Amino acid sequence: MREKAGIESDDEIRRVPEMGGEGAGPSSTSGRDPESRPPAETNQRKRGRSPADKEHKRLKRLLRNRVSAQQARERKKAYLNELEVKVKQMEKKNSELEERVSTLQNENQMLRLILKNTTANRRGSTSANGADG
Repeated sequence: MREKAGIESDDEIRRVPEMGGEGAGPSSTSGRDPESRPPAETNQRKRGRSPADKEHKRLKRLLRNRVSAQQARERKKAYLNELEVKVKQMEKKNSELEERVSTLQNENQMLRLILKNTTANRRGSTSANGADG
């Protein structure tokens, strides 16, 4: 990936700092043994997440959503740029083909005139020769 100085990478953008206090960092007592946890945490587990945990999860979701939306906008912009390039190429090719058609129509018209004149001259010369003989 391209990284410019001072601009965070996608991984850095997605990373959300851990909330201080309960359930954060390696000092968390989130082991599987319920007896190793304090009774308040065991009760907390039954009732659901704490408001701080819910807020942290909401913020992470919002950040992921924001990053995803930005990526979608960038993909759309790249796609539109690609389409614009194709449009320019096709317009150029179309004008070249129209020019070629025009040239071929002119050539065809000239050849038809030449053919018409040639056949008219032959008919005139053969009828003149037939009158002589």
